[in-house]
Amino acid sequence: MKLLFASTNPHKVREVHAILRTLRIEVIGLDAVEHAGREPVEDGDTFAANARIKAVHYARATGRWCLADDSGLAVDALGGAPGVRSARYAGVGEDRLERDLANNARLLRELEGTPPADRTARFVCSMCLADATGTVVAETSGSMQGVIACEPRGHNGFGYDPLFVLPQFGCTSAELPPDKKNVLSHRGDALRRIARLIRELAPLF
Repeated sequence: MKLLFASTNPHKVREVHAILRTLRIEVIGLDAVEHAGREPVEDGDTFAANARIKAVHYARATGRWCLADDSGLAVDALGGAPGVRSARYAGVGEDRLERDLANNARLLRELEGTPPADRTARFVCSMCLADATGTVVAETSGSMQGVIACEPRGHNGFGYDPLFVLPQFGCTSAELPPDKKNVLSHRGDALRRIARLIRELAPLF
């Protein structure tokens, strides 16, 4: 059973594969398929809306069942920003690494002088599963609570992981081993919820 995950981010594809492999599902990313079409405009005002846009678009373009996510960081002191703009918060960067570094730098600037007690934040992930015709068949969401550090720590993960502290473990998300991060992460939370729905839908694949 193959499932297209609507992302070219190898970190995300590995996370999804690691969690769904117990269902004997082979997860492939957009790099593994031809004729995926142009990237859709993610103009939704919520994570759920953007996940839906991607799942429907790529399912129709490829004729495959498609799982898509939209995720990001919501910081309380910034009124929920970066939110749906998380991936391009700084608006600069030629590749993913450059964008991540620029986004983290901007976040630290925005929070400069904010006391630790007011640096609370959460990672949010919305997921949408569409069948081969582009019909939405399942949607879930997940979250992970934490606080924003004053400087990056750790080399695992990607995005805002080096700044996202999990107080109960005393480390950032980027300092967690991948298997533990999958258990705790917002994406893992949303994936486990959708995995239960996929079990029921498996005969339709």
